[in-house]
Amino acid sequence: MQRPDWIRVKAPVSVEYQNTQRLMRESKLNTVCEEAACPNIGECWSKKHATIMILGSVCTRACAFCNIKTGRPDLLDPHEPERVATALSTLGLRHVVITSVDRDDLPDGGATHFAQTIGAIRRTSPETTIEILTPDFLRKPGALEIVVAAKPDVYNHNLETVPRLYATVRPGARYFHSLNLLKRVKELDPSIFTKSGLMVGLGEEKTEIYQVMDDLRSAEVDFLTIGQYLQPTPKHHPLLRYATPEEFKAYETMARGKGFHMVSASPLTRSSYHAEEDFKELRTAREKVISF
Repeated sequence: MQRPDWIRVKAPVSVEYQNTQRLMRESKLNTVCEEAACPNIGECWSKKHATIMILGSVCTRACAFCNIKTGRPDLLDPHEPERVATALSTLGLRHVVITSVDRDDLPDGGATHFAQTIGAIRRTSPETTIEILTPDFLRKPGALEIVVAAKPDVYNHNLETVPRLYATVRPGARYFHSLNLLKRVKELDPSIFTKSGLMVGLGEEKTEIYQVMDDLRSAEVDFLTIGQYLQPTPKHHPLLRYATPEEFKAYETMARGKGFHMVSASPLTRSSYHAEEDFKELRTAREKVISF
């Protein structure tokens, strides 16, 4: 299937991109930008925006859409939280996104490591706002509470697709568990913004996307992202169609009508794409609701 013009991006060549890449190498940090082959890496790294991936580079799950390595996970690095904080301080980031691989092998799924990383960033860069994108912590009682207690500014967990496709797209996950995780964040700390994302092009129907929007609003999720699925390799889930920019605009209009404070829907939208700008808009939107 030929890739349409609206999904094409320029190759990363800027000096700023190279500087960000060098810092990640020197700090021995993984980024989901590289590991997941994100199409926006050139633009984001040129602006010194990077999504740090903690807990190693090998995932214990094998989601059909994801390009991150699957297998025996890395040993947990106890010094990683401080290295992340030091690198972010060097970059001078005002907003940072921290994600991870799934670590089903760990008793808490990596929750304590997330909390330690948040704490290290708070000590080194107290003005930096922190967005996290976590695994589902399936069968890890108490893990979510550990992360929420560390008080990230934004808690993101992606549903990724519609319930009907979970068995083929996210075989190790459970739709309603992920939905309830997002709802539980709000129950534990209503001040934390919640966020989730979907991909299109996997075989979903528009009505199914609309139902997921309703489910997310029932869970009081503030921010929704919708982007185009891009098949990483022939062994991954097939790409069934490209949604047009007009379709993404229609999704955005529908989502805003359903009450999301913030919506980002476009072919190149990813969870952390334009995260800093979107966070500012999200915070402003909530302040308007409170003042009203």
